Amino acid sequence: MGAIGTGGQGTRHIGGGIWVQGGGFLSKPQVQFVAVCDVNAHNRNNARDIVNKYYGNNDCAAYNNFRELVARSDIDAVLIASTDHWHVLHSLAAVTTGKDVYCEKPLSLTIREARELSNAVSRFGRVFQVGTQQRSWREFRFACELVRNGYIGDVKWVTVNVGGPPMWTCHAPAEPEPDWLDWNLWLGPAPWRSYTSQIAPGGWMAYRDYSGGEMTNWGAHMFDIAQWGLGADDSGPVEIFPPDGKQFKVLTYRYANGTMMKRDNISKPTPGVRFEGTKGWIEVSRDHLIAEPESLLRQEIGPNEIHLYDSKNHPDNFLECVYSRSRPASDADEGCRSITVCHLGNMAYWLDRPLRWDPKNERFIDDPQADKMIGRAMRFPWRL
Repeated sequence: MGAIGTGGQGTRHIGGGIWVQGGGFLSKPQVQFVAVCDVNAHNRNNARDIVNKYYGNNDCAAYNNFRELVARSDIDAVLIASTDHWHVLHSLAAVTTGKDVYCEKPLSLTIREARELSNAVSRFGRVFQVGTQQRSWREFRFACELVRNGYIGDVKWVTVNVGGPPMWTCHAPAEPEPDWLDWNLWLGPAPWRSYTSQIAPGGWMAYRDYSGGEMTNWGAHMFDIAQWGLGADDSGPVEIFPPDGKQFKVLTYRYANGTMMKRDNISKPTPGVRFEGTKGWIEVSRDHLIAEPESLLRQEIGPNEIHLYDSKNHPDNFLECVYSRSRPASDADEGCRSITVCHLGNMAYWLDRPLRWDPKNERFIDDPQADKMIGRAMRFPWRL
């Protein structure tokens, strides 16, 4: 394995940490880490040293440019934990050179990027796991199985508790470029601007050029669970309504079957999802699973009922699928559909008007202005 993007989350995935389910990839007996890559020399050297210390040698290569890593024929799989605006280009470089990929969420910066990546994963026959690890947590799977099997009746509302969109741009004044950062390569496909420490190494998630904000950060997790519970992994909403102070107090989605979904608070403040039906409700997050009636939590899913993908550990599931060539718990197309929901919400906020979406063709209905926002131009020479 190799790694592209070795900051906080990337380092945790390599070496393990509190937010990494089941420990890092270094701890997996079937994995040998041979290379790391980051445009931040501090991150790059730290990751290299972690790998070398683990193996007791100095064999781990450290690259500034990701193209050197993916060009290696001895690397079978790549961990990608770079900044959001790089996820797709890094993933495409790995996929098209025959590598399997474990990519941190959010999958993409735009809807078009996500679709292009999903198509490439299929075309090149690669195993691709999106880091939406809640699909490998028992509580989230169980909640979605209860919903999918009708234990709360017909689903009327889904509430997703996550933060909102990013700011449009950063107006911070220019600062001298630090010698430990390749600023031009950090920007990559993003529009050029002078360096500022308000963006790198931290702070970039607050700005649209590099991220979808909390809508795609926590949203990539929680809207993903909403899609899973609704059985919409191959579909999505058909209408999106930004807050208008009248009928819609918060961002609201409508699905073709009439189910409504909103971005709003749930009973507990942590990011989570609440499904409300005609017979009850269930709410799930990383720190609670509650329901009404409470007896739902003791319900057993019968052998002839709907059972969702049963993965106990997200990194292990990825490695198992690398060997078996089977579909992982969070594949590229599911990731594409879920992140599309997040992007649609951001676009409704930015355009400040209702949008009609065709989930089959992944286009807006009679809305050329919104269609132009499905993708974005990339700074030369970067392209999909």
